[in-house]
Amino acid sequence: MIQSVLITGANAGLGKECARQLAEYPQINKIYLGCRNLQKAKEAQADLVAETGRNIFEVLLIDVADQQSVKEAVKTLNSPIDALAMNAGGTGGKAFYQKTREGVTQIFAVNLLGHVLLTNELLRANKLTQAAIYAGSEAARGVKEMGMKRPDLKSASVQEFMQICEGQLYASSKDATVPYGPIKYMGALWMSSMAREFPHIRFVTMSPGATVGTEGFNTLSLFKQYMMKGMMRIMLLLGKVHKVEVGAKRYIDALLDTSFRTGIFYGSERGLTGPIGEQRKLFPDLDNPTYQDNAKTAINHFI
Repeated sequence: MIQSVLITGANAGLGKECARQLAEYPQINKIYLGCRNLQKAKEAQADLVAETGRNIFEVLLIDVADQQSVKEAVKTLNSPIDALAMNAGGTGGKAFYQKTREGVTQIFAVNLLGHVLLTNELLRANKLTQAAIYAGSEAARGVKEMGMKRPDLKSASVQEFMQICEGQLYASSKDATVPYGPIKYMGALWMSSMAREFPHIRFVTMSPGATVGTEGFNTLSLFKQYMMKGMMRIMLLLGKVHKVEVGAKRYIDALLDTSFRTGIFYGSERGLTGPIGEQRKLFPDLDNPTYQDNAKTAINHFI
């Protein structure tokens, strides 16, 4: 039974709402709020205690884009956690294409590389005991209704996946939404590979779907923020997206409901909202063990 959970990106949006909903379950006795900003983390902690009436929230300072920060955060944990919710992510800032000291793009570091390192470090220290969920995205298999193209790789080799990590495959684009889908595709493949390597841990990729009320667009330019948030409000009225409570509930289900099977990527069966289904049925490449292992090898090259 899951009793303790670490959530990254927990000070707002989906992460904070996930923490709030988890606190509704009596068996949950510890929720670590993984945040990079101490002040925002403490404000979120106070809000959650007031809203839930439960003093079970503990701040864990962590910046998933900074490998040293990730390692220090794992050392800080005094006891193992039952589950990890890898929620932090986004568009990687206005200079998402710039390289980190490890040689990957900022958008890759915050969405995937930091979480891979976090998972590796937790497992190495025997501090993750039951489950890990990764915030996937339907963009990983393409969404025709939204004009999102499916990742188009020639060979899905280790070298080609490394080009995604380094930003080379989409270097001509200054639009963060272009590399975002392929990065989330790699994340889902990595999770499936981990599920085979560590069968005692349940690894589930769950897309929260298209969700209003998050901070995912906050690193875009003011004009793009205005356009994207306005479009999301219109889509909510049209039933094409959903509220943050619905997206966070998907995380909760993936964490606590063991019918969501290890190694599987779940998301909307159509579009970006509505009933959930296995994404491999829509994009068979997600179920290819060679692609899964190649993606994992490419990612770990930068750790």
